[in-house]
Amino acid sequence: MLLVDSEFIIAITAGDSMRSLLLSASVALLFPAIAQAQTCEDTFVKGGNVISGSRFSASATIADLSPKDAIGQLNGIVLSQGYVVIAAEPEDGSLLFEQSMTRNARGFPLTATATAQGSATTVTVEAKLPRGMTASVDTAKSQTCQILGALKGGREGKAAAAKGLVATGTASPIVTTAFDLSHQISKDTERNPAAAELRYQNRSFVLSGNVGELDKFEGDYGVLFDIPNPWEEALQLPNAAPFKTDIICKMAPGQTAFYLQLKPDKSIKLSGDFDSFDSRHHVLVLRNCRSAR
Repeated sequence: MLLVDSEFIIAITAGDSMRSLLLSASVALLFPAIAQAQTCEDTFVKGGNVISGSRFSASATIADLSPKDAIGQLNGIVLSQGYVVIAAEPEDGSLLFEQSMTRNARGFPLTATATAQGSATTVTVEAKLPRGMTASVDTAKSQTCQILGALKGGREGKAAAAKGLVATGTASPIVTTAFDLSHQISKDTERNPAAAELRYQNRSFVLSGNVGELDKFEGDYGVLFDIPNPWEEALQLPNAAPFKTDIICKMAPGQTAFYLQLKPDKSIKLSGDFDSFDSRHHVLVLRNCRSAR
């Protein structure tokens, strides 16, 4: 029979516990960043309100990454997720992109800012919702952190940045009425004409409405949608711009037979691509327009 001193066992156990505590303390002192690391979800903040406009923000710090490469990656990430990039400035660590407008919701801007932290970079994404617009906090947190979570450091990050800077958009067409689009563009123009043009260029549209006028425009058959002036509307919308934006659709080749059967006041649904925008005369021109019924 083996006899064991119980006091010796207690002493050994106590010694092991003390060593574990000392080791844990040493790790915390040597690697404080690991001990205090925050997840993207931990940084998420909600501010503002429905009346003034809600705001959401979150951030992430990525090791071995420059601000320029962070913005390059983000450009590709947000485009692949259907957002619209308004302005990308990698050298200055900033990106302005938008959640595009839909038939049931207005669009809203998001700003990404990349700041160097030694060899790492902290990227913050902030969303600003229009007044009166609501959004699920859980959804906002999930989508924002999904964007930030896709960022990579090191060689992989540099390669992703190079691809992201030359990425092209995959945003879905804007599907709405000519009347609603006219109102939205007029409001956008009232705020900032330069931003209004950037917001809609390279976009496709599917618009419903009535024929206003039929005529040739720059050598192509064109449809001018029937859109009343603000003071002619039966229902005056609050905070509407004091002017309207006309929308002209230049027909695509092969649409002559369809076009020649149109007449004023006829209900139509056309698809087309951005051609030009005149913010001074308030005219949006679409090209390659086709019947979308």
